[in-house]
Amino acid sequence: MMKIVFATNNQHKLSEIRSILGESIEVLSLKDIGCDVDIPETGQTLEANALQKAQYVYDHYHIDCFADDTGLEVEALNGAPGVYSARYANMENGASDSHDSEANMARLLRELGENNNRRARFRTVIALIQKRNICQCGCTSIKEIHQFEGIVEGEIIREHRGGEGFGYDPIFQPEGYDQTFAELGMDIKNQISHRARAVTKLAEFLLKR
Repeated sequence: MMKIVFATNNQHKLSEIRSILGESIEVLSLKDIGCDVDIPETGQTLEANALQKAQYVYDHYHIDCFADDTGLEVEALNGAPGVYSARYANMENGASDSHDSEANMARLLRELGENNNRRARFRTVIALIQKRNICQCGCTSIKEIHQFEGIVEGEIIREHRGGEGFGYDPIFQPEGYDQTFAELGMDIKNQISHRARAVTKLAEFLLKR
């Protein structure tokens, strides 16, 4: 069975991705490889942050790995919170390292106010780094980097609904549905979400190698 490291210890993300990939690929967490470092995310884009995390794991543990970064992009807010989605609320106070979902949602709803343009999308970028042998004996190898993107369109509703999921799930209603991610449940979310779409592309790439 193929083994690969997912550069996270977020149990929600791990469960979601392991469910999507099934039993064909064993996904290890940072904890599984003994990494307890809070890997910095200092990029200005989702692509940069995903690559930064994957690069750290590859450089320090010399193992095939992937990392993701996800942002909620709201049309009426010019794409905000975007790359700052996980720490959106704390940025008001000058902080940047706290992930408080309730506070993040409260700020987003406050800034949207009564704006009738509620269009938004979730976007996930996955960066994959693998070592590829150039010759059969393995004496020479190169590092390959690949990126995969998943997008789901939808809208921001005006109140919280649902008790499942995490992050902005209780206020995001995907296009074509009358329930939020938090109401739909993980089984359906794992079929249609931004992360599911990016991971599906990742899985197809890995399994054909």
